[in-house]
Amino acid sequence: MFAPKTGNFFEAFSRSTKNLVAISEKFKELLDQKDEASREVLVRSINDLEHVGDEITHQLFIELSENFITPFDREDIHYLATTLDDIADYINGTASRITLYQLGEIDQVMHSLANVLHRQVLEIDLAIQNLRNMKNAQRVREAIIRINDLENEADSIFDLAIARLFAEETNAIEMIKRKEILSVLETATDKCEDVANAIESILVKNS
Repeated sequence: MFAPKTGNFFEAFSRSTKNLVAISEKFKELLDQKDEASREVLVRSINDLEHVGDEITHQLFIELSENFITPFDREDIHYLATTLDDIADYINGTASRITLYQLGEIDQVMHSLANVLHRQVLEIDLAIQNLRNMKNAQRVREAIIRINDLENEADSIFDLAIARLFAEETNAIEMIKRKEILSVLETATDKCEDVANAIESILVKNS
């Protein structure tokens, strides 16, 4: 009687990561846009997808409250759901600030961070798809390593970008706007590492 309910967790996590991939793709598309109206359309799309993610997270919490038997520890399910939701929140927050702050040119650094983030999200999706079958644990571990390596790459990109911003930007307001946007985007890459840690905890406990 509990088997169908247990399966719902994997299905919900799968939908959550597929939604994250869609958000990340829309965000990369946003950065390619120079027209303000086109940017606003994409920001609304990202916001809509973030709401979809919120609903999936809400459903996961309902499943967690209604089931005595879960595929892995309840704390791990809760943490994984929360951290996946955090990634969507920070991507959405970055996108919103780009239009709210009327950011002009999107520099290469922001593109680089967005590309790293997108690769992390793809690895998260791969890990989650293989988490259902513990026979594929090695694939999950490899994805975790790549996510962590990419987070280190994002840190390096961010640190160099901030150093260059302080050295080259003479407009204080522009500096503040760009630093905040970069910081929120970099935090999204940190949240990907949190997801990797949550998945690794599940692997350790179930190996």
